[in-house]
Amino acid sequence: MSNSMGIASAFVLSSLFLSPLAMAEESQTFVAHNTARAVAFEEHQVEMTAKAAQDAQAPQASSTQARSGAEKDS
Repeated sequence: MSNSMGIASAFVLSSLFLSPLAMAEESQTFVAHNTARAVAFEEHQVEMTAKAAQDAQAPQASSTQARSGAEKDS
């Protein structure tokens, strides 16, 4: 009997502790912060992709310039 009371009380306490978190997901503030976080993450991803593409093209451009300079010397 005491074992089932312990389990029941643990269940009740855990639901009391977790209920504010469940309600937070429904609040307008939580939704707004979550949307802002998603937008900031998306912008960061776009910036990093553009930077990676720019960095990938930079060595190719410098090697092309080095070759054309060597051809002019010949």
